[in-house]
Amino acid sequence: MNRLGPSRTTRWIIGVLVGSFFAVPLVSTFLFTLRDPAGGLSFARWIALFDPAAAATLKPIWTGLGNSLVLAVVTVAIVLLLLAPTMILVNLRFPNLKPAFEFAVLLPISIPAIVLVVGLAPIYLQIGRTLGTGTWTLAFAYGITVLPFAFRSIQASIDAADLRTLSEAARSLGASWPTVVLRVLAPNLRQGLLAASLISIAVVLGEFTIASLLNRQVFQTAMVVVNKQDPYAPAIFTLLALVFVFLLLLVIGRVARGSGKARP
Repeated sequence: MNRLGPSRTTRWIIGVLVGSFFAVPLVSTFLFTLRDPAGGLSFARWIALFDPAAAATLKPIWTGLGNSLVLAVVTVAIVLLLLAPTMILVNLRFPNLKPAFEFAVLLPISIPAIVLVVGLAPIYLQIGRTLGTGTWTLAFAYGITVLPFAFRSIQASIDAADLRTLSEAARSLGASWPTVVLRVLAPNLRQGLLAASLISIAVVLGEFTIASLLNRQVFQTAMVVVNKQDPYAPAIFTLLALVFVFLLLLVIGRVARGSGKARP
């Protein structure tokens, strides 16, 4: 029987090319952080991250990283507690609204971040007066930014699962709607929910424009500030952030494959 897929050699060539595309800038950045004034390579700058003498220089990065992690948690909560239940409700009860809902959710991906900030600025003036100017309030803007990416991840799991049959079976057995969503539907959508969470974290850790224009200190804006004094520290933190996201991807992939789908 003729094989329709690419040959093993073709897959290797594609894999090497794609791997090189990502590996070359990462390796170059890593070698840049190892460069010392004498022209050799050393881990002195990596060790200096934990030097008390450098604490004042690196303080903005640590503060920005802490703010970004808080933002990531709040943004993931918005995705899991607002977007996912709304998508389940639309798919089960209001299928006629799916085209309009999908259009509204995907709209932010077509709006440049700087244009989005222009519309959000008056809103954040009111948020500042009501809830304060804490960095965590950026999660409302980030929740809008991650909507298209989280929606696609969750919708793929919804399309793969028969939500109507699962919910009707659970309801016929006497389960309440909260029980149906949490104990029947959510386990069947676990891969999509985990993927949406990972994408949300990656977007939050890498976002710069909204935080900069709204004058909030996050990981990316802090690295720009520190880069004016020490160009090596931001490069090191960038590599560490990429390693963190990669490990998180492995953990989420492992959890997603950990057990089979739930059954009512």
